Amino acid sequence: MVKLTSPVTISLILSGVAAALSGAALLIAAGMIEIGEAPAPNIEAQTLAYLLDNPEVILDAIGRLEERQQAAEADELKTALRDNAEEIFNSPTSPVMGNPDGDVTIVEFFDYNCPYCRQAMPMLAEAAGADPSLRLVFKEWPILGPGSEDAAGLALAAARQQKYEAFHKALMAQSGRVDERVALDVAAGVGLDVERLKRNLNDPEIAAEIARNLALADALRITGTPTFVVGNEFIRGLVDLTTLQRVIADARAKPGE
Repeated sequence: MVKLTSPVTISLILSGVAAALSGAALLIAAGMIEIGEAPAPNIEAQTLAYLLDNPEVILDAIGRLEERQQAAEADELKTALRDNAEEIFNSPTSPVMGNPDGDVTIVEFFDYNCPYCRQAMPMLAEAAGADPSLRLVFKEWPILGPGSEDAAGLALAAARQQKYEAFHKALMAQSGRVDERVALDVAAGVGLDVERLKRNLNDPEIAAEIARNLALADALRITGTPTFVVGNEFIRGLVDLTTLQRVIADARAKPGE
C-alpha cells in the first residue's frame, strides 16, 4: 500500500493526474465510478475540484489500483511457476544435493559473488543434514559480473567430474571476490582435473544451461540473490534456518499445491 501524506506529494499526484489522466479515469480504473455512468461535460474539472477538497479519495484510489496490480502479478507468477515447473524442479542439467528422491525440493538461484548466498550455503547444508527427505537444486545465475560467469561455467563443468558439491561448497566458502583464477585454484584444491575443466568450460551445453537459468529467473520475476523456490512459495533474500524449515514443513504438508 502506498502511503502519501505530504501536501506537496498530494499536489504533485493531482497535477500528474490532471496532466496524464482525467481524475474520472483514475476513479473508473479503481472501481470507484461505474463505466456506465454518463459523465457531465465538465467532469474533469469537477473531479479535480472534488479531489482537491478530498485528497484521501485519490490515496484510496491509488491503493486500490496497487492492490489490483499486486493481485494480477501474483496470478501471473502462479502461472509462470506452473508452466515452468519441470524446468524449475526437474531439469536434468541442474546440480542436485541432498536426497535426489526427496519429497520437498528447495531450488536456489544464486551467484558465487553474492555474500548472502555464501551465508545461505551452511544453512542449506544444515537443513539437508537434519532432513533426510530434503532435495536441493542449484540454479547457476551469474548476475554479478564476468567473474561470476566464469565461476558458474566452471561449476557446471565440475559436475562432469562428479565434483559439483565439493567445488560449490568450496567456492561459497571464499571470502573475497571469485573470478576464473580463484575458481581454478579452488578446483585444483578439491581434486578436479583442471585441464579437463577448462576444456569443458567451452561446451555449448554449459552456456545453454546458464542461458536457461537467466530466462527462467526472468519468467519468475526474480530480481536478486539468493532467491529460493519451495513448492509454490518464493523466499527472496536470506532467511534464518527456522524460517526455512517452516517453509519446508508447509510445502510437505501441502504437496502439489
